[in-house]
Amino acid sequence: MIRFALPVCLLPLPALADVPRVMTDIAPIHSLTAQVMGDLGTPDVLLPPGADPHDFALRPSDAQALGDADIVFWVGEGLTPWLAEPLETLAGSAAHISLLETEGWTQLDIREAGDHGHGHGDHGHDDHDHDHDAHQNDDGHNHDHGHNDHGHDDHAHDDHGHDDDKHDHGHGHAHDHGDFDPHAWTDPQVAQIWLAAIAAELSAADPENAATYAENAKAAVAGLAALDAEIAASMEGLSDRAYVLPHDGYQYFEVRYGLTAQASISGSDARTPGPAQIAEIREELSESNVVCVFSDAEIGDRWANLIIEGTEVRTAQIDAVGVGLDAGPDLYSDMMMRLANQFVTCLSGDK
Repeated sequence: MIRFALPVCLLPLPALADVPRVMTDIAPIHSLTAQVMGDLGTPDVLLPPGADPHDFALRPSDAQALGDADIVFWVGEGLTPWLAEPLETLAGSAAHISLLETEGWTQLDIREAGDHGHGHGDHGHDDHDHDHDAHQNDDGHNHDHGHNDHGHDDHAHDDHGHDDDKHDHGHGHAHDHGDFDPHAWTDPQVAQIWLAAIAAELSAADPENAATYAENAKAAVAGLAALDAEIAASMEGLSDRAYVLPHDGYQYFEVRYGLTAQASISGSDARTPGPAQIAEIREELSESNVVCVFSDAEIGDRWANLIIEGTEVRTAQIDAVGVGLDAGPDLYSDMMMRLANQFVTCLSGDK
C-alpha cells in the first residue's frame, strides 16, 4: 500500500496552479475578496483592520507585495489618492480594479463638514434600489468603463498578460473622484454588486476556476442580503434621531437605513477640524435634539468629548474599517453588524 503514496502526492493541483495573486487595499474589501476566492487562495491586504485609509505610508514589504500582485482590488482614488502612483510604479503589470468605477449602483455626492441638515432625500435612495441612472453626472460622463455587465468583454483578458491597456480600469478618464463620497462599502447592497465585480475579474484572469468564483460570490451575496435585512430591522424607529458623525464616512450606511446626520466633525477625508467647526457643532447641540456625538479611529474621541462637555448628549465610537477585528471573510459582516449595533445603542433612548 505504501508504494501508492508517492505517486498520489505528486499529482498536480490544477485548481490552485493559476489562481491569481491578489492584493486589496482595506480590510472590508479584503473580506469581500476572500469570500469570493474561498479555498482557492488568500488575498493580501495593504492596510490592516482599523488603519486610516485617508493617511497611510507604504512599508517596504507593501511595495514588494504590490509588485507580486496579478490583480489589485481597491475602492479607488477617491478614498486613497496616495495609492494611485504606487499602483502604477510598483504594480504596473497587474490589473487595477477600482470598485468605485463599477456599474449598477448610485454614487453619493460628498457632503460638506458641519451641518448636513436633512438633505438625504436628494440622493434618490428613497427606495434603496441603487438605480444607476443617478450615477450619470451632469457633465454627461456615463461611467462606461467596460463593466456594464461585469463580463469584461472588452478588457482582452484572454492571455492574462495584463499589458498596459488592461490595468487602467478607470484611471484614464476625466472624472473628478473628489466629487463623490468613496465610502460606499458601508451599504451592503453596494457590497453585493462589488462581489459580482470581484468574481468577474477573478474569473477572467482564472477561467478554470470561474464556476467556483461564481458560486462563492452567489453565496456571499445571499449572506449580505440576509445581513442587510437584519440591519434594516434593527434600525426601525431611529429615523428621527439626530446625531453628529466623527467624519463624513458613513453616508451610504445612513442613506441605506434611513438615518440623518445633523452634522459631522470632519469631512469625508477625516482632516482635523478647526476651532470654528467645533464651536459651530457645540452651538448646534444647544439648539437641536442631537442625542449622540460619535467618534471613530480616524478622528479619535477628543473632539466628541469636547463637543458634549457640559451636555447630556451621549457619545460612542463607530467603525467602518474593521478596528479590532481579524482580517478574513467574516470581517465585513461582523463589522457591519457591529456598526449597526453602535448606532442603535447610542441613538436609542431620550436625550
